[in-house]
Amino acid sequence: MDNIKIEIVEINKPDDMNFILGQTHFIKSVEDIYEAIVNSVPNAKFGVAFSEASAACKIRTEGNDEQLIKIAEKNALSIGAGHSFIIFLKGCFPLNILNSIKHIPEVCRIFCATANPTKVIIAESKIKDGLGRGILGVIDGFIPKGVENKEELAWRKKFLRDIKYKL
Repeated sequence: MDNIKIEIVEINKPDDMNFILGQTHFIKSVEDIYEAIVNSVPNAKFGVAFSEASAACKIRTEGNDEQLIKIAEKNALSIGAGHSFIIFLKGCFPLNILNSIKHIPEVCRIFCATANPTKVIIAESKIKDGLGRGILGVIDGFIPKGVENKEELAWRKKFLRDIKYKL
C-alpha cells in the first residue's frame, strides 16, 4: 500500500473574515469564480486563489482587493492541494455568493463557508514522479455547548430579522 502522510493546515486570516474553501477542476475556474462573485454582489471585496494540479502547477489568483488576494494566495500555498480554491470576502457573506459559486460547471464541491477558526485535513501521497495533495475535510469552528433554550431561540429569530435575513 502507498504511504500517505496526513497534515493539518490552519487557515490564516483575521478572526472575523469569511472565506469559502472548495474544489474545482479547470484553470478557467479562477476567472469564473471572479465573475460569479461580482455578478452576485457587485460591491463585494474579495480575493481568490486556485491551485492548478497539472502542467505548471501554479497558484492562480484573481480578485478586486490586493490584501484579500494575498491572504488567499498564502493560504492556497499552505494548503497546497491540487484543484482547490479559496475565496476571502469583505462586504458580503458566503451566503450571498455560495449558490453562484456552486453553479459554476467545473466546481466539484464546497468544503466550508465560514468565518470560524478552521483547520484543513490534508493527505499527501506519491503520484508518479512527484507528490500529490488532497483535502480530506475541514474542522470548522467549535464543539456545541448544548441545545438552545427559549431565550436563545428568541435571540436567534430577532437577530435574523434585525439583519434583514428573515421577514
